[in-house]
Amino acid sequence: MARRPGAPAGYGEEFTFVSPLVKYLLFFFNMLFWVISMVMVGVGVYARLMKHAAALACLAVDPAILLIVVGVLMFLLTFCGCIGSLRENICLLQTFSLCLTIVFLLQLAAGVLGFVFSDKARGKVSEIINNAIVHYRDDLDLQNLIDFGQKKFSCCGGISYRDWSQNMYFNCSEDNPSRERCSVPYSCCLPTPNQAVINTMCGQGMQALEYLEASKVIYTNGCIDKLVNWIHSNLFLLGGVALGLAIPQLVGILLSQILVNQIKDQIKLQFYNQQHRADPWY
Repeated sequence: MARRPGAPAGYGEEFTFVSPLVKYLLFFFNMLFWVISMVMVGVGVYARLMKHAAALACLAVDPAILLIVVGVLMFLLTFCGCIGSLRENICLLQTFSLCLTIVFLLQLAAGVLGFVFSDKARGKVSEIINNAIVHYRDDLDLQNLIDFGQKKFSCCGGISYRDWSQNMYFNCSEDNPSRERCSVPYSCCLPTPNQAVINTMCGQGMQALEYLEASKVIYTNGCIDKLVNWIHSNLFLLGGVALGLAIPQLVGILLSQILVNQIKDQIKLQFYNQQHRADPWY
């Protein structure tokens, strides 16, 4: 049968523009993060149920709640990607791509704003640390977190070791009946070589001592400056982490857009075939 001049050649009924490689690569990519999101929600729910009501009350957001929220959002987002790629649904794929682009831009904006307004970010960190000091004895997980941070960064308190006076148990006021009055946690103490048993009372009365005298027994520098110095000395590591978070998002956006364009081309081809199937010149 003769072909009408100008009609496209080489595309049979079985031809498809949709690449199985792109389609299933995007599907398994989303499936992986879909499973991760369910694990995040499960861990967040478990942590929330196992903790007391006052758990980590000093933080702006309870990490368990944050984990649940991020997990649910990731679940919905990757669900769109999974079903959209499997069913070749343009609406779901564009929703997935748009949401992923928004998340990427928000992360980028947060990083830029954190760098530009570093003083305000430092003030917020200081506020969080001071609140953590106040609630040190209220929650065991918070207490372990603070102790780990002070030992890891060899520091004590937010700005100095005397910040621990903000805690009702370590306060230096005369009417404080606590046995830990004017003390600091054991995690502030300098490490003792070959120590078999940890002396949890090594910080007794340290706030009453002057800086030089106290520095012989405990860390006297605050954790804020230590944290800032650690960030400055590990910029490449933090950049690598940021890149590791950005690459999967960019890959997801790229694959979804490629698949959307292929599906649109396939729809055009099907529409063309339907229009000209009864055409005797086709």
